[in-house]
Amino acid sequence: MSGTVVVGAGQAGSSLVLKLRKAGYTDPITLIGAEPVVPYQRPPLSKAYLLGDMTLERLFLRPEALYAENDITLRLGAPVTAIDRAAQTVTLGGETLGYDMLALTTGSDPRRLPAAIGGDLGGVFVVRTLADVDAMAPYVTEGKRALIVGGGYIGLEAAAVAAKRGVQVTLVEMADRILQRVAAPETSEYFRKLHRGHGVDIREGTGLKRLLGAEGHVTGAELADGTQLEADFVVVGVGIAPATTLAELAGLSLDNGIAVDALGRTSDPAIWAAGDCASFPYRGGRLRLESVPNAIDHAECVAHNMLGGTVDYVPKPWFWSDQYDVKLQIAGLNTGYDRIVTRPGEGPAISFWYYRGATLLAVDAMNDPRGYMIGKRLIEAGRSPDPEAVANPATDLKSLLA
Repeated sequence: MSGTVVVGAGQAGSSLVLKLRKAGYTDPITLIGAEPVVPYQRPPLSKAYLLGDMTLERLFLRPEALYAENDITLRLGAPVTAIDRAAQTVTLGGETLGYDMLALTTGSDPRRLPAAIGGDLGGVFVVRTLADVDAMAPYVTEGKRALIVGGGYIGLEAAAVAAKRGVQVTLVEMADRILQRVAAPETSEYFRKLHRGHGVDIREGTGLKRLLGAEGHVTGAELADGTQLEADFVVVGVGIAPATTLAELAGLSLDNGIAVDALGRTSDPAIWAAGDCASFPYRGGRLRLESVPNAIDHAECVAHNMLGGTVDYVPKPWFWSDQYDVKLQIAGLNTGYDRIVTRPGEGPAISFWYYRGATLLAVDAMNDPRGYMIGKRLIEAGRSPDPEAVANPATDLKSLLA
């Protein structure tokens, strides 16, 4: 028997194969990764790992030996180049592997700057893989000058780490404010003040015109407003896109990622998908989530369904970001909000609660784990507390759960 092949050795792929074994699946399992390292955590890469606070081994999701103990074959440093749906095989190098079931957990790819504006110069980095961060690390030292392109969470986290290492940081955001696509103005203002307080030069409402270079290496940038900046290196944080090339070449249906049904099955009944690369049915539309919790939960649900289960995937969205000494925790999805309620916490803690009419949609909590946990429980229960009660510091948040 051919067994199951999983393409993509990240958080979702690792979770899926181990769940299959835990659920009693006994046929062969092969987990294929394009990178030459065992599955590892990505969030600490640009934070604890880059700062030197986390070793490579601590990045690994599980010890390599655990896969062998579970009779899971790891094929690392082996990009898959094609899927033959009729023959039920995948191609890697000059080799083909057969499958009875195939799962795609290919994750996402960072958007890069076009070569026409200097995106291919030396010293220009994205933050996605271990190799990306290892290449960047020698530049992240005191006295260097960094340009961060993009004021989303990726760019802000990179700015925080660089500033902590003594780098002179300038961050440019084309939109009117940082985090404009993902957060309320109140959250943007909180992080704007935080970063400026650590010496980061934040420039909003101006884009990058081109990077400047000499002898093949970046030396600076020209902004859309004509300003020129000097830079020793550049970090590009302008978003990520689902890694769908393999699925597209195979003729699978795409819709903001690899389109799967509520069980996780693609348009080919023998092929499944989970994690960042997949979009699934959600409240009459489709949703794709880029987060570690979704990668784990979606992958484990899909593994269950690959073995004959019939459980629809229902996400419980939550996210986090670490910047300096601030932990941001986000519960829910804020799409369509029309009101922000501010809740002061203890000391420097604060949370912003997103409402649409009387319905609570999401919570952004800064150093406020209590506000985050209670908000998350309310959202998951479909309950919406009175906004005035939330805003009142005298209200015991726990009472809102009663």
